[in-house]
Amino acid sequence: MKLLALSLAALAIALSIAQPPATRAQLAPTSTTQASPAPSTSSEQPQATPAKITTYTLSPEQYRKARNRARIGFATRIIAFFYGLAVLWFILRSKLAVRFRDWAEKTSRFRIAQAFIFTTLLALTIAVLQLPIDIFGECILKLYTISVQSWPSWTGDFLKTQLITVIIGGSLAWLLFAVIRKSPRRWWFYFWLISLPLILFVVFISPYVIDPLFNKYEPLASKAPQLVPELQRITRRAGMEVPPERMFWMKASDKTVATNASVNGFGASKRIIIWDTTIAQETTGELLMDFGHEMGHYALGHIWKGFLFFAAVLFILLYLGYRTLGSFLARYGAGWNLRGLDDWAALPAILLLFSVFNFAAEAAGNTFSRYLEAQADLYSMEVAHGIVPDSGQAAAHSFQKYGELVLDDPTPNPIRVFLFYDHPTTTDRVHFFVTYDPWSHNQPTKFIK
Repeated sequence: MKLLALSLAALAIALSIAQPPATRAQLAPTSTTQASPAPSTSSEQPQATPAKITTYTLSPEQYRKARNRARIGFATRIIAFFYGLAVLWFILRSKLAVRFRDWAEKTSRFRIAQAFIFTTLLALTIAVLQLPIDIFGECILKLYTISVQSWPSWTGDFLKTQLITVIIGGSLAWLLFAVIRKSPRRWWFYFWLISLPLILFVVFISPYVIDPLFNKYEPLASKAPQLVPELQRITRRAGMEVPPERMFWMKASDKTVATNASVNGFGASKRIIIWDTTIAQETTGELLMDFGHEMGHYALGHIWKGFLFFAAVLFILLYLGYRTLGSFLARYGAGWNLRGLDDWAALPAILLLFSVFNFAAEAAGNTFSRYLEAQADLYSMEVAHGIVPDSGQAAAHSFQKYGELVLDDPTPNPIRVFLFYDHPTTTDRVHFFVTYDPWSHNQPTKFIK
């Protein structure tokens, strides 16, 4: 699902500092151990019966750390937003954008070459100016032992991200300004139409082209062959056969201690990814609950629903941009030496406005995402019933471990949840898992009959 969060605005996608795949759960790369091809070993050995979970809790020391980390994270997100606006304003006010435009136009007379020269200079300038925020975020993750990624590896991911940003950003900038010159009144609509298939294309090729740049992927059957038949029990129960060729192991343990699983791509590129940290740290039952959740995204059509929601929000954002850009440039454009909306140097102004609109759109998108994720949790409970013993406790134990690993705040600030959480809180999810039991009360189930 997370690849659909490229952003809620095509321009923000193009020139924002994208997160590497391993950080998409808003955790950041980390891990302490590398999983072996024996994922369920711990569950097959004699173990003491784990204590029954009734709610997500942390020890007093863990809770203190989790609250501190949450406060730092919330403050950093807010500061980063306003700092990002200040960076764009600085680029405009200092006329750096005009210098970049002049260099691009002197270097080549071809518009597409100018687009890539200009966006490369702009993207790298934004990246350098925002680097202190990025480094601070990584330092916090290392401080709380969530990230174990080496700085050379982190730097490599940063540079790869800039390369992707330049390629996508240059392409979209060239298309945007071509459409603006062709249709000054309807550019927002035509650019919206053009953007949707392009974004779908990026989503489609990402598992083949983008994701492997940041993490190592191998067929799950080769890394954890004993898991495949267990997972297929879930797929058969769901009435959706997911072939082993679409089940992948991802090495996250060189970057993060966090556990995760995800659905990437769509159509022929759609696959289910299980991190090696998940395999190493969870029992088979817990891992099957994770898999059931990802199956829910398959079965309930969440990728397409998410894309349609994205398309609607992008339509609104582009229309708002069209309605406000004229007056914005009329007020400030002359002081920034901008020739008009079709000037390359106007791109930071466009990004600035879209960043403001996108902040509100992100909150709406996260609200919708939390709804889809809650549906997938419910689906997981129903599809695993009768396959995973005490499936609610298995899922609750999985999230208890996750919360302890990443120091997830049991009582997060509601404003932070509304603005930035794309999943329900860990506390809410554990509460659902330990209370949802329609079978004992002869109540109908919602998805699996």
